[in-house]
Amino acid sequence: MDHKLTFKERSKIAKEILSKQLPVTLKEAQEQVKKLEQQSSPKSKKRKF
Repeated sequence: MDHKLTFKERSKIAKEILSKQLPVTLKEAQEQVKKLEQQSSPKSKKRKF
């Protein structure tokens, strides 16, 4: 990755990448959250002090 890109150039590239992705519905996102919550183990979660 070229580290000399301007913010506008990075923004343009990101928009192009996002435009190629399929849209995600709310239901799909909620299902993904449930799946990730089930996969994560309590031991791997960091404690907040």
